[in-house]
Amino acid sequence: MLIDTHAHLNFEPFFSAPEPYLTRAAEAGVKAVIVPAIDLASSEKAIHLAENFAMLFAAVGVHPHDCVERPANYLQLLESLALHPKVVAIGEIGMDFFRDYAPADEQEICFREQLALAKSLNMPFIMHNRSAESAILKVLTEENYFQGQAHCHTGSAEFALDLIKRGMLLSFTGVITFAKNLPDVVAALPLEALMLETDAPFMAPKPWRGKTCEPYMVRSVAEKMADIFGKTYEEIVKITGRNGQHFFGLEKFSL
Repeated sequence: MLIDTHAHLNFEPFFSAPEPYLTRAAEAGVKAVIVPAIDLASSEKAIHLAENFAMLFAAVGVHPHDCVERPANYLQLLESLALHPKVVAIGEIGMDFFRDYAPADEQEICFREQLALAKSLNMPFIMHNRSAESAILKVLTEENYFQGQAHCHTGSAEFALDLIKRGMLLSFTGVITFAKNLPDVVAALPLEALMLETDAPFMAPKPWRGKTCEPYMVRSVAEKMADIFGKTYEEIVKITGRNGQHFFGLEKFSL
């Protein structure tokens, strides 16, 4: 089953008119798309999309870039949203030290709080990490919760394997089609711990670099992964799709 495990369809240009994008995705064989959030408003938009399209599923959460603006009662609001039957994860949450959009201490507090929420609800979480490996690992270890997806992994194989050893899964975007060293990282990892994503509208894979990334382009990620592992496209789709289905609990839905 071909699954795009991370596409921001609650962003424009998608949200106002999602149908053409979903049609192209379905024609490419995509069966499900996870729509993550960055704040409360985008959480509500993700749920709206999931309510209206069978192939879409929502995650709710506050991104580290947006943590400073979170309201005092944001955890209660997120918990209420997370009870929706088509919400399948808390996210995207995490830490980002590459951009100076929020103080590190605020990011850590927000990450810890949402990680604790995911744990209390026994829900998986979608993790954003950029240049924050040691800080993230410290929080994960202290909170003792690893039911997570390290989305858009572009870091080292060592860090990836450490996360996998602790029970996490990783997903890769179209960056693997053009980043020089990332295929070597992918090759060092067990396929049973990997999923596919686009991170649409960002980071379109070859041959669409510079264009708006869409969920149908996840095919290119699968094709590149097949090349890396020396497997067929169908094998990659089957294994990563099974991983995604199990991780997000999609087995109970008719896809």
